[in-house]
Amino acid sequence: MIAFGPVPSRRLGRSLGINNTAPRVCAYACVYCQLGRTRKLQANRRAFLAPEAIAEAVLDKVERTGQEGEAIDYLSFVPDGEPTLDAALGREIEMLKPLGLPIAVISNAALIWREDVRSDLMCANWVSLKVDSVDEAVWRRIDRPHGSLSLASILEGIVEFAGGYRGRLVTETMLVRGVNDGERQLEALAGFLSRVRPARAYLSIPIRPPAEAWVQAPDEQSLHRAYHILRERLEQVEYLIGYEGNAFAFTGEVVADLLSITAVHPMREDAVEEYLARARAEWGVVDDLVARGQLVAVQYGGHTYYLRKLGTRPGTAHDSEGGGAA
Repeated sequence: MIAFGPVPSRRLGRSLGINNTAPRVCAYACVYCQLGRTRKLQANRRAFLAPEAIAEAVLDKVERTGQEGEAIDYLSFVPDGEPTLDAALGREIEMLKPLGLPIAVISNAALIWREDVRSDLMCANWVSLKVDSVDEAVWRRIDRPHGSLSLASILEGIVEFAGGYRGRLVTETMLVRGVNDGERQLEALAGFLSRVRPARAYLSIPIRPPAEAWVQAPDEQSLHRAYHILRERLEQVEYLIGYEGNAFAFTGEVVADLLSITAVHPMREDAVEEYLARARAEWGVVDDLVARGQLVAVQYGGHTYYLRKLGTRPGTAHDSEGGGAA
């Protein structure tokens, strides 16, 4: 599904997501990824879906969401992969602007060294760039990038983009215990971010099931230290460590909504319960989707999460995905 949500976002309020790439195609294979291991590492931009198809799907979702009385704060390019791999990203942003909603792009910054990527991102109102480490060895361990990528070029691209961007630029750093949460690592990160001067620097931790089972969040002391190290060099630093809430939108199609949301945004069990109550639906809907192999339940951090099984579409049990986003 191209458009999903709106879902509650800790950064953007009520975000209507846009899935503009093929499933699990990314330039990184991050150890903490909530969607599991990357299926295909890719560092070259290419076409995925026709921009017209994306615009039509988003317009339809916006209209149906409005009919249900649901609010949308942002249209967000946040696929189950890296959005800037889409060579038509800039045109898609321009086609969506007439809707009058601010447009966000959440990127891992892997391709920010490219001039065409920077140009496309200039069209967005809000851009998030990931900076997990400024140390080459640590970056390769935590983000596991495509072999052709260079951290030095990426960091240079971030600084260049920040210098010309007129929208709201934020950065996000995912902290993993014992990998990038050391004092020396954080001091170097703070020094780099002081050159970027983001409107806000977010510090996040894994709160959903990660790609690799060994991944753990730092302890409270490490988080506290990380905050203060960055705060000494930056004006706005925030934790991004809390649960985002259960305000998932209902558009009238319970099965389709659950599958589209959980394809890119795992839902905690209490969120699913609350969602079903609002939709006047029974838990048997979830049991049926699990039995048919379309949803899977996983345990993490003392909670049960429901995720859409990769390779399925609404109304089918074991379809394989096509060339576009599911």
